[in-house]
Amino acid sequence: MGEPVREPVREPAAGRAEVLIAEDEDLLRASLRELVDSDPRLVATGEARDGREAVAAAERLRPDVVLMDVRMPVMDGLTATRLICERRPAVKVVVLTTFDLDEYVYEALRAGASGFLLKNAVPEDILRAIRTVHDGNAMLAPEVTRRLIADCSRGRGRPRPDPSPFGALTERERDVVAAVVRGMSNEEIAAALFLSRATVKTYLSRLFLKLGVRDRTQLVILAYESGYVDGLG
Repeated sequence: MGEPVREPVREPAAGRAEVLIAEDEDLLRASLRELVDSDPRLVATGEARDGREAVAAAERLRPDVVLMDVRMPVMDGLTATRLICERRPAVKVVVLTTFDLDEYVYEALRAGASGFLLKNAVPEDILRAIRTVHDGNAMLAPEVTRRLIADCSRGRGRPRPDPSPFGALTERERDVVAAVVRGMSNEEIAAALFLSRATVKTYLSRLFLKLGVRDRTQLVILAYESGYVDGLG
């Protein structure tokens, strides 16, 4: 195996979101680095060409966001995502892949990823995904969201966990859950429930804590897997 990917010397991020790029193809990794650095709100602070390097770099650099390829040598991106999310919960992972397969979507999100995009996404969509997850939201390509919901609705043969955590929610919290499941943004939830955006964020933070989930995507997965959504109108 060759030498580890060299990490370029950079000035402090100065408020910009720091991004680690994990991709085994040299040209694509360089293109992603150039794309990230083209956005004044972002800075590429490290690179990795396999999952093991990605985990080590995330431990060392503590980036805000990791752009993670799925298929890499030594350690795949799904395993790397799981390890990073377990060890550094504050780090957000956006999974990039050329493989539009249900198993990758589901397993990446179960591993803790906050976003999932296909590599043929336009550059602005990739940048938007990084900014979105850095702001604490989930980012899924529309076609990925549709397939995820369909898969969870069918159950995909997985046992359903106990839905009891939702029973401890207040009526207002259940309203917010229902809105999130329907794919509404914070602004749309605020308008529909006559709340301020700050209050919506407070409700979401409280829901994540109560339900033991990382973000909106994990909340939706739990709601579908548990069967809680069956009772929603």
